[in-house]
Amino acid sequence: MTELPLTDYFRDRRLVVTGGAGFLGTQVCERLRALGCDPIVPRAVDYDITTEAAVTRLYDDFDPEIVIHLAARVGGIGANRRNPGAYFFDNLMMGALMMEYARRRSIEKFVQLGTICAYPKFTPVPFQEDNLWDGFPEETNAPYGVAKKALQVQAQAYREQYGLNAIWLMPVNLYGPRDNFDLESSHVIPALIRKMVEAQERDGSVELWGDGSASREFLFVDDCARAIVTATELFNKSDPVNIGAGFEITIKDLAELIAEIVEFEGAINWDPTKPNGQPRRSLDTSRAKREFGFEAEVTFRDGLTRTVAWFRENRQWVREDEQRRVVAEDWATNRGLTPSG
Repeated sequence: MTELPLTDYFRDRRLVVTGGAGFLGTQVCERLRALGCDPIVPRAVDYDITTEAAVTRLYDDFDPEIVIHLAARVGGIGANRRNPGAYFFDNLMMGALMMEYARRRSIEKFVQLGTICAYPKFTPVPFQEDNLWDGFPEETNAPYGVAKKALQVQAQAYREQYGLNAIWLMPVNLYGPRDNFDLESSHVIPALIRKMVEAQERDGSVELWGDGSASREFLFVDDCARAIVTATELFNKSDPVNIGAGFEITIKDLAELIAEIVEFEGAINWDPTKPNGQPRRSLDTSRAKREFGFEAEVTFRDGLTRTVAWFRENRQWVREDEQRRVVAEDWATNRGLTPSG
């Protein structure tokens, strides 16, 4: 892990990371521990932070000085289409309540993760933060994107009225080891890796949604964790900030690249009756570089190679993770607070 050029800002701080046991959160917590902080990771089964009672209890129990709010209910296009109400409600309530009680407790810093899905459907490429309010997000993930977008307004309003030091970071699509490889809810890279590895093993073909023309940008999870930790210390504005790698690739080219790395030689069949999602996604990352010196370090091919290798070596973990996700999704849907998707 690359050493961060930071001070002892984090040493012995009371710092809560919601979602700290997740894909991104584990990487953030690892970096914080390397900087002398032992982050507190509340679990959803103990603290249902879509409810005011649980959020109040969380702040009472841990009395944090800093909160990094990573917890989210999220998935790929299919999962977003099945759960628009749940994704809107859960993400809005978690962020709004966590930030509201942060200001009531006058905590030192609140870090809220946004999403690239908040951008308008036809944002000019590369996406610049000033384009954020130029239109409505792409329909398949608009409820999730709008919920996160509302939290940026909350961060700015709370800074203005209450002086809360809240920041709002927008990561692009993430990938890497320990990603969600469940085909029912995963994003495009883990889904492609799993489909091609498994099809290769049975000499089969793969079926992919859309026509492959949509483009995306991807950031290795370690790089994103580094950006979050750096911004937590060094960035103190509520202006939105893109966190990305600064490149664009079509889904068709992505599929061919993963096939090359996996050594998959079967047929790739596209289903144009299924949605492509947002037509193009690529970020202008100059603000992150200017404000707190962040630039991605892991090359795309290297990151994909490391992710493919991890998946092949951890198939049992992936199967167990699927079971954990089923239990977590059932709990979230049936707890009596979130409408069924």
